[in-house]
Amino acid sequence: MQRLDGPPSRAAYAWLVVVLGALTALGPLSNDAYLPSWPQLSADLGASASAVQLSLTACLVGLGFGQVIAGPISDALGRKVPLLAGLALYVVTSVLCAVAPDVWTLVGLRLLQGIGGATGIVIAAAIGRDKYNGADAARLFAALMLVTGIAPVLAPVGGAQLLRFMEWPGIFIALAACGALMLLAVGFGFRESLPAERRQTGGLAATPRVFAGLLGDRRFLGYTLAAGFAFGAMFAYIAGSPFVLQELHGMSPQMFSAVFAVNALGLVIAAQVSGRIVHKTGPLRLLRIGTASSAVGGVVVLAGVLADAGLPVLLAGIFVVVSAVGLVMPNSMALALADNGDNAGAAASLIGLATHLFGGLAAPFAGVAGAANALPMAASIAALAVAGFASLAVLSRTGPAVAADAPVAASR
Repeated sequence: MQRLDGPPSRAAYAWLVVVLGALTALGPLSNDAYLPSWPQLSADLGASASAVQLSLTACLVGLGFGQVIAGPISDALGRKVPLLAGLALYVVTSVLCAVAPDVWTLVGLRLLQGIGGATGIVIAAAIGRDKYNGADAARLFAALMLVTGIAPVLAPVGGAQLLRFMEWPGIFIALAACGALMLLAVGFGFRESLPAERRQTGGLAATPRVFAGLLGDRRFLGYTLAAGFAFGAMFAYIAGSPFVLQELHGMSPQMFSAVFAVNALGLVIAAQVSGRIVHKTGPLRLLRIGTASSAVGGVVVLAGVLADAGLPVLLAGIFVVVSAVGLVMPNSMALALADNGDNAGAAASLIGLATHLFGGLAAPFAGVAGAANALPMAASIAALAVAGFASLAVLSRTGPAVAADAPVAASR
């Protein structure tokens, strides 16, 4: 990859956004594209619904912990080689998923597929930090949110359309094709973005020390927890809403899909507004607005359920919670990486682990009552959203980093 020491051309910047966005979108594509095929997959493999669900859980685990593996490796060896290896793993395991003879083999392959996809997510973030810092990085990450925000909405639709022409294995072949395209794009279209003199000389043995140093930084921890809790609140909505909205409130599948799309659109719009104004406001101010908005939305959701205020109040609160993620994610990532350019892979991996871990833990709590009661979902959303606001408020009191309130044209 070429270093961007000055303003890049529009074409170069667009290419960077598209490729890094596509790498980041591999995670949600892997999770959501095959959801419409679950009944067919369950019947073909003779598996229970809970066993099929484990294939999603396995991929989430791989996406979370795979980032912890790939991030530090990329700090020590450079970005390109580990990224190519991860994409190759993703392509191979996607093809093997298509020919899995039973559900337990599929579960194991999905874990490996998640690890391969995680490589793209974390190294894409590290490449962004290699090229930009401060407000410029926040602008780039906001642009990436346009791609990653749309992916979860379009993935199930695309998967459903593929099922009109092929069986469920075809979805995994399509995912393998996406991975192969990314492999070619990275292999032939990018140069290494982390020069040898900036790599971690201690090798992978230094990883525990690097992680300990990052987690001991109050500001970094605050930014990471803000991202993790906000993402967890959104995932609590995603996990609980199919039961609460469709069965408890009587929404049709079509109306539920429309609500899902509107919320995703709110997230994308918030991220794009953030990218437009971050040079004037600074990323820290936008992050604080995002966590405060998430907390307010969470309280509205919980109060609405407790007061039995009806569907409009519930939907309004949820919309605020989801839209706030568009402010929280790009700015928390930019701030967390601002002072950790030489450890960008490790830093990005901890943020990725936090978001996937909090999201995975939120799901069972939010859906514990199924369609019987909306309170577990509402309480989970409110608790996580308020925790994100409180974490940032407490841990960022030591004062912002230089990059927090002032734009920086390019990384050092």
